[in-house]
Amino acid sequence: MQSTDIYFLYRSTPHKSEPPRSTLPYLPPELWNLILRHATSSFSDSPRTVSFLSLAHSHCHLHRRLANYRATMRTKADLTLVCKDWHTYAQDVLYESVWISCASEARSLALALTGTGVSAHSGKFIRHLHIETPTLERCDPADLRTILDSAPRLEVYSDYRSVRRNGYNEKSDPRSTPRELLSTLAHPNNSLRRLSWTNYDDVSFHLHMSPMLETTTANLEFLELTFCSTHLQASCSVETLFTPEAITLTFPALRSLKVTLDNDTFAVLATWTMPSLRNISVLSADFSYASSGFSQFFRVHGPKLTQLEFGHSSSTIEEHYLTQPPATNTPQPFSIPLAAWCPNLVEFICSADAEWNWQHPDWIAPHVLLPTHPSLQLIGIRDIDKRLREDDGAQEQRYFGLLEQIGSLLQRDAFPSLRYIRDMSWESDKMRRGVGDVYVTDNGSAMSRFGLLSRMRRQGLDEEEPLVSRETRQVLKFWESVLARCRAAGVWLEDHAGVNVTMRDLRRAEAGKGAVGGGRVEFGEGC
Repeated sequence: MQSTDIYFLYRSTPHKSEPPRSTLPYLPPELWNLILRHATSSFSDSPRTVSFLSLAHSHCHLHRRLANYRATMRTKADLTLVCKDWHTYAQDVLYESVWISCASEARSLALALTGTGVSAHSGKFIRHLHIETPTLERCDPADLRTILDSAPRLEVYSDYRSVRRNGYNEKSDPRSTPRELLSTLAHPNNSLRRLSWTNYDDVSFHLHMSPMLETTTANLEFLELTFCSTHLQASCSVETLFTPEAITLTFPALRSLKVTLDNDTFAVLATWTMPSLRNISVLSADFSYASSGFSQFFRVHGPKLTQLEFGHSSSTIEEHYLTQPPATNTPQPFSIPLAAWCPNLVEFICSADAEWNWQHPDWIAPHVLLPTHPSLQLIGIRDIDKRLREDDGAQEQRYFGLLEQIGSLLQRDAFPSLRYIRDMSWESDKMRRGVGDVYVTDNGSAMSRFGLLSRMRRQGLDEEEPLVSRETRQVLKFWESVLARCRAAGVWLEDHAGVNVTMRDLRRAEAGKGAVGGGRVEFGEGC
């Protein structure tokens, strides 16, 4: 037998049989979709009621939230590569929530949805469209119009001042005007539950927005309106606000409203019917807190409210009225009867940025517009971390102002029903657990660490010496004083997640164990 015959004889010898390949168990596609959602922590059913206690301001912690979103998207993309079946099942999860963070991403998504590649016709899976970009990376409205045309099943649309306006010499696409974009959102197939809309043109929104919103009001549960133009007063007078073109809208399911508007536009919102409204966040674009439109809005809708937040802090409002005094016939904002207009308030959110009032030197109100309220049970405080970083003073006097400010909330004369004070800053929670930074020196050359001492600094320390930095001990001492005052007043102190802060937590942080068991920090779409 020749060698070639031996070779073929050897090749023809049957090999040992391989075990059968494992296959995926048969499950309905709906169950696979649910499994993939759990694997990526992606759920289309967001909370039915948007509470501002859990909703951060736009552009708050942008880089951290964006990093969290991209990490989630990488996990989703990896799951599509497991097998052909998972590639099919994961398309819904992959495109369900889309965040556009720069102009180039909007252009790429528009081309992908209208092209012939694997992403073509994937717009039908988009449920949440979130547009939040840096100021210099705003999206082209033409790209956004293409995306909206390709996504006819939207439930959440959020634009945080991230769509580029056309220049003076730039010819605008008639399909990409604000009116046309809003008309596209009002597509019959869309069932919008949450809408964050920014008005960019110089025409008051009610002249073109009200007719478009009329088709989407049935299911809308959260509405955020931001007015960017600075020329409203020149283009719109009070007499034109209540013309026949200004349609009075009815929002039967709307429970949360966030507005950044001026006095005249507040008057328009006073004509809307919102029977289910409970939560509102207000920022007056022209500081017209004592004007007729603002007061008319709260006289109409105030009795329904249980949660209220003011975007401007007390010190910002006071500084504005000191530097730009209103007309003589305009009342001061410090005397408006907001507590009488909102008698059923239960939760109030304010900023830690408050100033001493020389008229009441022994008491600092949480907000100049709401110094007292009989039924308030919870006060949430934002930006405590900024005060912890920026407050100066000697070691024994540091944070004295902030301590007295929080202590003023515990006075039963002002808030007889108060039960909870919530620190709404997750950075402050990290400082309280000893895992955050306190401040950076002016020249940026050194940083004072808030947390555990470095390994090099811990070498040679006795067992009785502290393992945390001096800044940590100062802040822990501050929170011990706050906690003692809250206990004496029968008030619970909570962190940003609503978990009670206890003396045991402070002792663990002092022992260098505050990072263990800390609350989870999430950066969701609404942040």
